[in-house]
Amino acid sequence: MTNSQLLVNLSFLLAQPTGLSIYAANVFPHLKSLNPTLLTAQPIADFPCHLVPTNLTPAQGSRGHFDRLRWTQFALPKLYGQLNASLLFSPVPEAPLGSGCRSVVMVHDLIPLRYPNWRSPLMAYFRWYIPAVLRQAVHIVCNSQATATDLVDFFEIPAAKITPILLGYDRDHFQPSSTALKPPQRPYFLFIGRHDPHKNVARLIKAFAQLRDCQEIDLILAGPIDSRYTPQLLALATDLGVENSVKCLDYVSYDQLRQLYQQAIALVFPSLWEGFGFPVLEAMACGAAVITSNQSSLPEVAGEAALLVDPTDVEALTDAMEQVWQDPRLRTNLQQRSLVRSQEFSWQKTGQATCDLLAKFV
Repeated sequence: MTNSQLLVNLSFLLAQPTGLSIYAANVFPHLKSLNPTLLTAQPIADFPCHLVPTNLTPAQGSRGHFDRLRWTQFALPKLYGQLNASLLFSPVPEAPLGSGCRSVVMVHDLIPLRYPNWRSPLMAYFRWYIPAVLRQAVHIVCNSQATATDLVDFFEIPAAKITPILLGYDRDHFQPSSTALKPPQRPYFLFIGRHDPHKNVARLIKAFAQLRDCQEIDLILAGPIDSRYTPQLLALATDLGVENSVKCLDYVSYDQLRQLYQQAIALVFPSLWEGFGFPVLEAMACGAAVITSNQSSLPEVAGEAALLVDPTDVEALTDAMEQVWQDPRLRTNLQQRSLVRSQEFSWQKTGQATCDLLAKFV
C-alpha cells in the first residue's frame, strides 16, 4: 500500500451517484497530482485505493449512515496512521473527532438547520456532530458564498477558514439539442426537485394558477413523489382549478431530464434556499430560460442570465412567468444569456481549485 500523504474519503460513494456523490465523483479525478489514496468500497482505476466496507452508503438508509459514522470515528483514525497520512479530505462534513487526524471537509448546505425537522434522528448529527467536525478541521470547502455565510452565522466559523468553490456540471450531457426536437404536446414551465416545503412548490403552483393562459400550458414538476408533501400540492392544484395542467413526473431518466430542460418555456426554480442549485446550471447549459430566486446561492449560479424574483412574492413570480411566456424576444435573450453563463462552470475548474487548496494543507 502506498504511503500517500492525502486520504480522500469516498466511503459514502454510490454506484449510481446522486447529490453528494456526484460532487465527489467529479472532483477526485482532478486530485491526481497530489497522489491521494482513495478510501472506497470499489477499486477505482489509476488511483491507489484502500477498500472499505460496502455498507456505509445512503443505499443502506439510516443504518448505512450510522455505520459510516462508527467507521469514521473508530476505523478511519487507524487507517490514517497506517497509511502515513498527513491530511484527510472528506467531500462530506465528516471526520474522526479527537483523533489527531488533520482534515479538510466539504459543506454543501445547512438547510436541515434552516428548516429543521425536529422528529428526525439526524438532527443531533447536524446540531452537534457537524459543528464539532468543522471546528476541528484545518479548513472548510463549501459550494457557494451563501453557504460560507451560513457557516459563519450558524457556527461562528472564522471566514478565513472557509473557501467557497462553485460546482460544475456534466458538459457532455447538458447542452442544447443538436437536432430539431419534436414539439411537446403542450408548452410547459418546468420545476426540477423534491417537494419539501423549502423548495417553495406551493407558491409556484399558486403563481402558475394566476397566469392568463394557465389552462393552455402545463407546469411539470419533475422530482420524487413524497407522501408527506405531494398530495397536499396536488390538492392545492385542484383547489385552484389547475389540476389538469400540473403534472408530477416523479423519476425521470438522465436523457429525459435533458430533453425537459431543452423544450421548456423556462425552468422555474423559486426555492427558498439552496446550497448551490444544480437545476439552474443544468437548465442554462441546455439553453433554457431560467426564473429563479433572488436568495441564497441562486444569484451566484444564475448571475445576470436569469430573471431573479423574491420567492415569497407570488405575484412577482407570476409576472416573471407571464413575461417569459408572452415575450418571445425576452425568452430568446434569456436562452442566449443562459448558454453564455453556463460556460463559466465546469468540473475541471472545480476540481483544479480544490486540488490547489488541498495542496496548501498536505
